[in-house]
Amino acid sequence: MRAVFVAVLIVHTFLIKAAESEGTDCQCGKVLNRKTNDDQSGKTEGFCSAGESEACTVKENKYEQRINAHDGMAMINSGTFAVGTNQPIFVADGEGPRRNVTLDDFYIDVYEVSNRDFEEFAKATGHRTEAEKFGDSFVFEGLLSEETKSKINEAVAQAPWWLPVKDCNWRHPEGPDSDILDRMDHPVIHVSWNDATAFCKWRGKRLPTESEWEVACRGGLVTERLFPWGNRLTPKNQHRTNIWQGVFPSNNSAEDGFVGTAPITEFPPNGYGLYNMVGNVWEWTSDWWVTEHSDKPAKNPVGPSSGTDKVKKGGSYLCHESYCYRYRCAARSQNTPDTSAGNLGFRCAMSI
Repeated sequence: MRAVFVAVLIVHTFLIKAAESEGTDCQCGKVLNRKTNDDQSGKTEGFCSAGESEACTVKENKYEQRINAHDGMAMINSGTFAVGTNQPIFVADGEGPRRNVTLDDFYIDVYEVSNRDFEEFAKATGHRTEAEKFGDSFVFEGLLSEETKSKINEAVAQAPWWLPVKDCNWRHPEGPDSDILDRMDHPVIHVSWNDATAFCKWRGKRLPTESEWEVACRGGLVTERLFPWGNRLTPKNQHRTNIWQGVFPSNNSAEDGFVGTAPITEFPPNGYGLYNMVGNVWEWTSDWWVTEHSDKPAKNPVGPSSGTDKVKKGGSYLCHESYCYRYRCAARSQNTPDTSAGNLGFRCAMSI
């Protein structure tokens, strides 16, 4: 029996918690959590930190270590970098303060993990995602077929545009009448933190820490900027990321060319050669969620030793400045490690 703390209501198999001080938001953060536990010990059953999650346990006789692990990765040289901001948009998210971190050399994937990558992993290991085990996942209402919507009579109370869809998973991202045959080069979605950790471990890698992710996002820019390329969202009227245009959640004009996810190679890379560090899909990091940070310098910070939610970064194709203005390097959000959704993916990192 998994311990849970029910805050507002139970929607299907998901536990929905009230969004405390989230502000104007697309509500793809903690209100989508499958479960929320008020025990801060980090010992919740199934969480990787407890070493008990099947999804995170990599058996050496089953998962063969891949070779050429550095292929498709960029090396970030060691140094001291600024993370966070003294001009937070969402104060309650813990975007500040601006502080210095010193990091050792590390590698990070140039691209988000694609459907093709994840299919290779699933075929080689037999891995079943938590969305497949639970039997459902969250999808944005505007992406669903009328047939699929007709079978759903529940929604997230605070965000009715998020619907729990049965038999929805990475292979069927909008439900059983959808597939990924024409999206193999798109980022894999409906993967939990536990699923992402298992994939990275199979590849001889790991998830990036929040600090590593943010340093990579900034692309080597010396001064603080909102985005990986600067402060203007569309420099020279060119789209640099996949986010929502129009009026959220009723009308997506798709001026950037995409209503849902975009290929992992789309849009120009940042100064480190990394693609889609903001927008497209949220990306898991290894850190447990906390909103209070010291302004003192830190070396290779890894976040708190335990918690209930994991940090995700970068925003997604559902983000708009008026709703969920989190497609910024300093922005952050959270979900429990077993949560999955149609705008949540990842990339891997590696120590040197």
